[in-house]
Amino acid sequence: MSTMNVSLPASLKSFVDEQVSQRGYGTSSEYVRELIRKDQECLQLRSLLLAGASSAPTSAATMAYFDQLRDRVSKGAVLKTAAKSVKAASTARPRKSAKRHGKA
Repeated sequence: MSTMNVSLPASLKSFVDEQVSQRGYGTSSEYVRELIRKDQECLQLRSLLLAGASSAPTSAATMAYFDQLRDRVSKGAVLKTAAKSVKAASTARPRKSAKRHGKA
């Protein structure tokens, strides 16, 4: 990982230190990395919104559209839950039987 030194006025340093302690960050570097990640996400979202705003209009979003969207999201959540269950079951250790250890 690369290193970058940043000079801050005392008031900003105090603010960063306060955020680190209040929000549970281990270091000021973790806090700053999180801010940068959030800024990247905002820029990506802005780019997507601008692309959508400049794209050709499509059909209106009706109640049927939102019903289908809810169904797709719901099915996706069910599939993710099922996948987690399968993964947990496949990685779980088998229980030791009582007979095996001389206990009956």
